[in-house]
Amino acid sequence: MKSVIKRILGTIPVLIGVVLLIFIMLRIVPGNAAAMLLGEHVDQATIDRLTEVMGLDKPVIVQFFDYLAGAIHGDLGISYKYNRAVTDMIIEAFPYTLELALLAALFAWVLGLGTGIIAAIRQNSLVDHLFMGVSLAGVSMPIFMVALLLQYLFAFKIKAFPLTLDGTFLSMIPAIALGWNSAGSIARMTRSSLLEVMQADYIDTARAKGLRKQAVILGHALKNSMLPVITMMALQFSGMLSGAVITESIFAIPGIGRLATTAIQNRDMPVLQGTVLFTTVLVIAGNLIADLLYSVLDPRIRKEA
Repeated sequence: MKSVIKRILGTIPVLIGVVLLIFIMLRIVPGNAAAMLLGEHVDQATIDRLTEVMGLDKPVIVQFFDYLAGAIHGDLGISYKYNRAVTDMIIEAFPYTLELALLAALFAWVLGLGTGIIAAIRQNSLVDHLFMGVSLAGVSMPIFMVALLLQYLFAFKIKAFPLTLDGTFLSMIPAIALGWNSAGSIARMTRSSLLEVMQADYIDTARAKGLRKQAVILGHALKNSMLPVITMMALQFSGMLSGAVITESIFAIPGIGRLATTAIQNRDMPVLQGTVLFTTVLVIAGNLIADLLYSVLDPRIRKEA
């Protein structure tokens, strides 16, 4: 319990640093948010009044601490573009990102674990080489390329639009695009971890008892080989929650990623700051969960903690 509290407290400086970094980056970008909102042919006096109303005339350090104080209480500011609470906008968008990430994780975990285990059982066979070749393609292909290929196939060739999260099989198309890369990584990690564990002494003992290779892998080696794989899966899921920008943009999914890209286009600083801070929290939570899972599954780490 103490180690968990220590890790949680250790994330506070990271969050403060992220907020400060975003503040600095947004302020050094040329342009005025108030001027962009008002558009062309607006006099300077009107721009100055809006700048004052938005609080952009205050020193950056004052703006930073005002934002930090509000964020602690769950207030991430008001959108410049839509005049809405950023917190409410994130709450509305997050279910779409969560559904997409869950479906992508399900696809990646089932396909990655399944192919990795089969490849380890059939080591150096044609099936092994085929699965590892496909997994290498999954790791190598960028998400945007997979997404565009799937969109072309299902939207223009098969005419299966709309590709939206509508509770049907088509919901899996954006999820496959997001989870394809993770599936390849999991497959390769599962295979290599299993084969490494298969070199242990207790595996030789199990083989000496006359057990078949499949029974040794599934009954003895699989549990111990899953430790690094489960850690990777937890980290990948938090990454899917925070990194679905490309997939959501291509498939027009109104999630956190698309909210962030829209904020960049509109120079909507409160929304951009809020989405970055929110996704940072998700990544930190994913790392914390991965550490906890590892300590639960590995008694040696639990004793050290």
